[in-house]
Amino acid sequence: MYYRKLGNTGLEVSEISFGTIPILQGNIPVLPAYFNLDESEALAVMTHAFQMGCNLFDTAIVPEYGDAEIKLGKFAACVGRERIIISDKARFFGGGEMYRAVETSCENLGTVPDLYFVHQVDASHEEEVFGRGGALDALAELKAEGKIRFAGVATHYYDILLRGAQDERVDVLQGSGNLLERGMLDRIRQETRFRGKGFLVNKVYAAGLLPARFPVRTLIGFALEYPVSSVLVGLGTKEQVEAAMGWDTRNPKRAVPSFEEVLSVLEKEYAPIPCDRCQRCVCPYGTEIHTLFRQYQYFYLGKDYWALKKLGLGISESARHCQECVAMPCMDTCPQKIRIAQEIQKIEKLTREYAV
Repeated sequence: MYYRKLGNTGLEVSEISFGTIPILQGNIPVLPAYFNLDESEALAVMTHAFQMGCNLFDTAIVPEYGDAEIKLGKFAACVGRERIIISDKARFFGGGEMYRAVETSCENLGTVPDLYFVHQVDASHEEEVFGRGGALDALAELKAEGKIRFAGVATHYYDILLRGAQDERVDVLQGSGNLLERGMLDRIRQETRFRGKGFLVNKVYAAGLLPARFPVRTLIGFALEYPVSSVLVGLGTKEQVEAAMGWDTRNPKRAVPSFEEVLSVLEKEYAPIPCDRCQRCVCPYGTEIHTLFRQYQYFYLGKDYWALKKLGLGISESARHCQECVAMPCMDTCPQKIRIAQEIQKIEKLTREYAV
């Protein structure tokens, strides 16, 4: 295992870190696969990762990640709290709620988390999070009180990550990217304002869909080519730990597929939309074009029911707006020159054919 600096925090983290979703128990809708590990099984999997050099373990508050936070606290006590770095998060955007969430997390963990993120920040909550009395103010206060060591923002949106990169209250960021959805990572690599912030990248398996099509070491190796601190992987078995961590990440012979090569692999199964989720497309009606395209891809890659439910939310209205739109600014800003209006009509047709 190799290690990288976590921005300006002074911490060094393993290049591959442990995501705790698969070790939880509970009826949790975010589960990519239902492992349902009991406490002894969960501790055994985390211990195996620790023995392979992993020192960063990421979780979220109960009940969002089931009982994973509690299990991680017990694991920390077993291996020695000072030997690992705990990353935690909560989906609360107001300062009061976030303050109470961190206190609850400390109780669940039995210790102080090293990193604490405002989780899943989107445009509808952005101003609340960054504004006066919001979640970031609460994290800054908690940091001053010694109840967390470093504060962070976790989001799937580039513009929010960029705002976090420019905010002195933010020490660490967490965003997503993978072989298929690489556009945001490409923009982060080119933007100097991200330098100095620790960065954890998640969704490198694309909700567990890509390992069936690409080797795990290719997926992780791809993400490590970017200026990130650690690649965060959800792991639920010792075999998955071995696959993710049992290889030399500095292997110079590692080949990273181009975006076009990735599309050519997917073309064997369906007609992929050539969108890398760079998020440069702007819709005057507020449609999240890149999100619709992601759900379309996920539908054909195996998350059919889940993706279809997401696609059905407002797709008819989005398709109507596309038909009415004359300016089409999204087309002007799309590097891939995707025929966006036509693709959205195709997605709308898909949701009607497979209505749930």
